[in-house]
Amino acid sequence: MLATFGALAPVFILIALGWVLRTRGFPGAAFWPAAERLVYFVLFPPLLFLTTAAADLGALDLLPIAGALTLAIGATVALTIALRPFLGLGDAAFTSVLQGGIRCNTYVGLAAGSALLGELGLIIMGLVVFIVVTTVNVVSVVALIHYGGRAAGPRDVLAAVARNPLILACVLGFSGNALGVELPAIAYDTLDILARASLTLGLLCVGAGLELAHLGRARRAALVTSALKLLVLPAATALACRLFAIDPLSAAAAVLFTAAPISASSYVLARQLGGDAPMMAGLITITTIAAIGTMPLVLAVFT
Repeated sequence: MLATFGALAPVFILIALGWVLRTRGFPGAAFWPAAERLVYFVLFPPLLFLTTAAADLGALDLLPIAGALTLAIGATVALTIALRPFLGLGDAAFTSVLQGGIRCNTYVGLAAGSALLGELGLIIMGLVVFIVVTTVNVVSVVALIHYGGRAAGPRDVLAAVARNPLILACVLGFSGNALGVELPAIAYDTLDILARASLTLGLLCVGAGLELAHLGRARRAALVTSALKLLVLPAATALACRLFAIDPLSAAAAVLFTAAPISASSYVLARQLGGDAPMMAGLITITTIAAIGTMPLVLAVFT
């Protein structure tokens, strides 16, 4: 566990550095929102594209991994809905808890995978990211539309998923891989340079987005959401991986990714579709801080 904590320490040090820089006003308040958009739309997709394009699809148990992750997410969603009477929350606040229990911070997950699982583990992470990001986006959009009382159909959900640059990057990577498409060296090298910049800047942006002022909101809901996201979801993932007989490295990648704190994009989605955005900001901050201790613990127990 100490070795795992040591390997993950640089990830959280970069997050802390991002928070320090933002609170000190460096390089300026306008920088961080622009940097986050740069990472999300320009730098991070090449990383996912390259890792999925390099995956040995014949060696990966695609359907079992997808089945295990979908089952774990579904079980966590079901438990969250069952706990709603205990939480006593309105619709908007409940959508934040529901999102918070299943949405994973891709930057933290991939950075942790790179530190702990090596190159092959990072490639498997590309598959995990694709499955989890697609699934939780569908669930989150459906929940926000349902509890928000908005009239929307399957086309709205599909449109929201189709616009996600991370999902598109994975689709292109896997498609090129399956078709045997090889990039010209100049294209590969350009994407590789972009990809290398993604995790560092992405983690700094995670830290810059932390909002300590929201930590005191809805303490019972915050405690339950943190437990769901940081303990229940990775535990359910580990059990599902055993049920589907997933190989140890793929199972470790799945558990590690689902143990990551809540994605910052949850706040954006809550704000756009009528969720409780301030509460979501607090949940993101709490789980990011708590993940310093829970991620090594989860890996020690479940892998």
